Amino acid sequence: MTEREPDVIVDADGMARCWWCGTAPDYMAYHDREWGFPVAEDRALFEKVCLEGFQSGLSWLTILRKRDAFREVFCDFEPGAVARLGTRDVRRLLADARIVRHRGKIEATIHNAKRAHELADEFGSLATYFCSHQPRPAAHPRKFTRSRLSRLTTTPEAMALSVDLKRRGWKFVGPTTMYSFMQATGLVNDHVEQCHARAWVEAARAQL
Repeated sequence: MTEREPDVIVDADGMARCWWCGTAPDYMAYHDREWGFPVAEDRALFEKVCLEGFQSGLSWLTILRKRDAFREVFCDFEPGAVARLGTRDVRRLLADARIVRHRGKIEATIHNAKRAHELADEFGSLATYFCSHQPRPAAHPRKFTRSRLSRLTTTPEAMALSVDLKRRGWKFVGPTTMYSFMQATGLVNDHVEQCHARAWVEAARAQL
């Protein structure tokens, strides 16, 4: 019988983390301080949704290590500033080896900045809109394991969010991308049961 892969990696100090973050210091820090923690600020939410789009087809660690460069070239992901980028900026970004040089994703980021303003005007904020797609507690499994999460690529709520954003003109917001966004921004808590950060995330979510 094949031995089941562990749900967590335990470091030398006995700290247990979700298996996927491995032992890379920057990935461990992201896991401990960001992934799953609620995000309520619109600029940060716009950054998250854009970077999840850039991640499509790549590893998140690749995006994480390029994040500072992404922030620099995309005006710290301030939607108003990004929306004003034009054709010359797209050419400039396509020549910048520090980021992911994908024309479709670059143009989608600028396009989505304009849609973000429309969404904020309609709902009052991006945070209000995205929170409206948070799964009901009973609709999202409470117990998570590596086996379950490895098979889970999207959910009905993420699919609904993807459909609605596409209806509103957003690009690179497929259902798998939107589920990753929900995991990253604390709309769900997908830290495995044995992970030390799961309780921290639950406490943060309870304060909303």
